[in-house]
Amino acid sequence: MRLAFSSLMLLITIKQFTAFHITLPQRPFHHKYKTPKTTALHLPAPPALRLGPQSLPNEDDPPLRLKINSTLIKATSTAIVPVKATTLKSLEKEEENNLIRSTFTTPFSGLRSDFQRRRPHIFSDYLDFFKHPTQSFPAILFLYFACLAPAVSFGTISSFLTGMNIGVVEFLFSCGTAGMGYSLISGQPMGFIAPTGLTLAFIGALFKLTEAYALPFLPIYSFVGLWTSGLMILLSVFNASKLIRFCTRFTDEVFNALLSFNFINEAVSSITRDFAKHGAFTKTTPNLTTPFIGLIMSFTTFWATRQAHLIQYRPTFNRSVRKIIKNFGPATVIIVMTAINTCFHGVSKFSLPTLNAPDTFMLSNNRSWLVNLSVVPTHIRYLCILPAIALTALFYLDHNISIRTINSEDNNLKKGEAYNLDMLALGVITGALSVFGLPWMCGATVQSVAHVKSMTTYEFDDDLETEVISGVVETRTVPFIVHSLIAASVLLLPVLRTVPIPVVSGIFLYLGRKLMTGNQFLRRLRDCMSEKTRLPFDHPVNKVGRKVMNGYTLIQLVALGILWAFKSNSSTAIFFPSVIGFLIALRSWVLPKIFTEEELVSLGDASPRVKTVFS
Repeated sequence: MRLAFSSLMLLITIKQFTAFHITLPQRPFHHKYKTPKTTALHLPAPPALRLGPQSLPNEDDPPLRLKINSTLIKATSTAIVPVKATTLKSLEKEEENNLIRSTFTTPFSGLRSDFQRRRPHIFSDYLDFFKHPTQSFPAILFLYFACLAPAVSFGTISSFLTGMNIGVVEFLFSCGTAGMGYSLISGQPMGFIAPTGLTLAFIGALFKLTEAYALPFLPIYSFVGLWTSGLMILLSVFNASKLIRFCTRFTDEVFNALLSFNFINEAVSSITRDFAKHGAFTKTTPNLTTPFIGLIMSFTTFWATRQAHLIQYRPTFNRSVRKIIKNFGPATVIIVMTAINTCFHGVSKFSLPTLNAPDTFMLSNNRSWLVNLSVVPTHIRYLCILPAIALTALFYLDHNISIRTINSEDNNLKKGEAYNLDMLALGVITGALSVFGLPWMCGATVQSVAHVKSMTTYEFDDDLETEVISGVVETRTVPFIVHSLIAASVLLLPVLRTVPIPVVSGIFLYLGRKLMTGNQFLRRLRDCMSEKTRLPFDHPVNKVGRKVMNGYTLIQLVALGILWAFKSNSSTAIFFPSVIGFLIALRSWVLPKIFTEEELVSLGDASPRVKTVFS
């Protein structure tokens, strides 16, 4: 009898505790989406049931506490609360339309909000430098060499691409002065602007275009830059930077692969020119000793620089020594290889080509500072808006993708983003550089990431058993000093003349290889034929299957090939930046018809989500 009574009480208790249930959403909620803040739902306890001296929880006992996502789940202890949700697809479409509509109907609103967000930090942007001197000064030295090497390298390549109109001096001075200005007036000073491979490719294509139509290069260059400056300022006024949210990983991966291959292509082209100069591709008997020595020096520079970078992942030495080697490795390699070419007779007798820089500070061909704009016919001035639109598209994507990388939540920045202010600053700087015929600068991902990492402090988390970010010194003073030193480097022109061009080619190979790191598109390309059991459990091939993964990767590969074909063809190269917008259209409207959202999520390319509203 006692057993039967106990069983009856137990059944009643279970019934009371299960008087509620929870309805979960049918669509998966992926970590790529921003999850709403988790809150606690308090569920009232069931009525008390007395069983002698022992008792179950009664109304005086604390309620049950269950961790549940407040925007996804609604539950009570007695009944189901119906959740009325707008269909995700229609909601996204509505939000996208509102976003696009507000972009062009509320001018200056983005600039105002960016300024309000950054205004409280105006003084701390400068004073934080003096609060962390032990971190700021080493970062300045490291970033100086990290930014100097690409500027010198791009200036060397540019002198060949532009018929000696824009060279090393212009790149050094432009990188320094533009970087100083950007550090002062930009919204996010942690981002760096610098010469980029795609911008250099555009400049080379513009030179070929002016050469084909017998037009003066520098005046056309200036007008294209001025049109671009005006268009970028308009984009910042009409808040167009927020549309970068539609640029997903699909676009980022193809764009970064294009940057990587462009670096490698410029290095290979430089090496090939050296071989051609010595008759390697003619019927005459060539003397290939000098180009082979240059080839060895290029690959030695690439290998040594890469090893200096990879030492941070090895157990050799302690952490401080590894960090010093990593930070100053590229500059040290350039100095050592230059010393070998200059001081060792066994190498110097081959007369390797060196940087083409003047002995004193002057512009290429000893031209004047201001470009003579009056020599361009009126109708050509208006036609310059066509290549300017293409260049604006390139700057819009390149700069915003770079700054978006800096503003990633993984970097733990605290002072807020300001995309429209960044675009406005770049537009003003582009106009100023164009008037003087100096090379354009744009957001540089490699240098920007290096800046953030060098200003980040870490602490060891005992629970996670790994290092976590404890803080980031966000200051304008460091980038201002770094770019001041780069501008002052024009006083070192006699020293720069001794740097061998094969060393510069080696640095380009290193930068191209470094940009490949972390690119999931290139990793999937490598793993497309790999055995499943040899790949990690969370690899896309184990989530969606080889057919889906290879199909998605093939589309990216075709898109990359189209971009490369446009860039490489002299008749279309001037407009290849506008084709980059084709990637966004392809991802937004074509891929969702081929792959399901679950497959895109598994491939790491979740669609840009809007806030899910339940009412």
